[in-house]
Amino acid sequence: MKFPKRIQPLIEDGLVDEVISQLMSGKEASVYIVRCGTEIRCAKVYKEANKRGFKKAVEYQEGRKSRNSRRARAMEKGSKFGRDQQEEAWQNAEVDALYLLAKAGVRVPEPYGCFDGVLLMELVTDDKGIVAPRLNDVAMSAELAITDHYVIMTYIVKMLCAGIVHGDLSEFNVLLDDYGPVIIDLPQAVNAAGNNNAQKMLARDVNNITEYYGQFAPELLKTKYAKEIWALFEAGELQPDIELTGAFEESQEAADVDGVLQEIQAVIAEEEERLARLRDSEDD
Repeated sequence: MKFPKRIQPLIEDGLVDEVISQLMSGKEASVYIVRCGTEIRCAKVYKEANKRGFKKAVEYQEGRKSRNSRRARAMEKGSKFGRDQQEEAWQNAEVDALYLLAKAGVRVPEPYGCFDGVLLMELVTDDKGIVAPRLNDVAMSAELAITDHYVIMTYIVKMLCAGIVHGDLSEFNVLLDDYGPVIIDLPQAVNAAGNNNAQKMLARDVNNITEYYGQFAPELLKTKYAKEIWALFEAGELQPDIELTGAFEESQEAADVDGVLQEIQAVIAEEEERLARLRDSEDD
């Protein structure tokens, strides 16, 4: 079968023995089922930057830091070397996130390394070896929807506690095997503390997942997990094993605009008096 040239060096190096079939093609990569010795794994072949359909990449890269100052300068200048380094950083971000999140207790595919734009990782299957479907292709009972929805909310919490927001989470980026949801597709994962868009992205992740499960359990549509999670995070109270409620009480206190204006005016008046005293002392 025809497969991307990027896989050929892995075959030559003995990392991949056979390309079995193409699993899927998406906006950022194509995924192939491959044989590595006696193991069946998948190879995610990243598309080149000019061929990727992923939008607003700059938004996602905010807050990512290069350990190498020369690389960082080149990436800022946009030179060919810099673009190559930025592309490598984009690909390695997924490997780093997979290792970090697995350690944090989030179910993700096990990574085996990224080699020249090809990520080798676990092929998620059911107990019979059949490739796990994406959440988008699954129908379920209301009871299961509520259970799995909460599982993903706990994964989002664990991700945030590990300093990461997925940034593109939806029913298309979750697999479902015999043991529950598995989070996939993480090259755009953002630094929760270093990215100004982190709160907005987390809310979108939560809302995407809630809307999908809400088809089967409409009561989920009334929950406010995004606001609850972020409020706990900002308050420094978010813990990986925290019990979420899905409830969030909006502040009923109206902003005291008049009081703020009065304080500003008082400060201005005080400063004017101080300057006037200085002028008077200079005249004397």
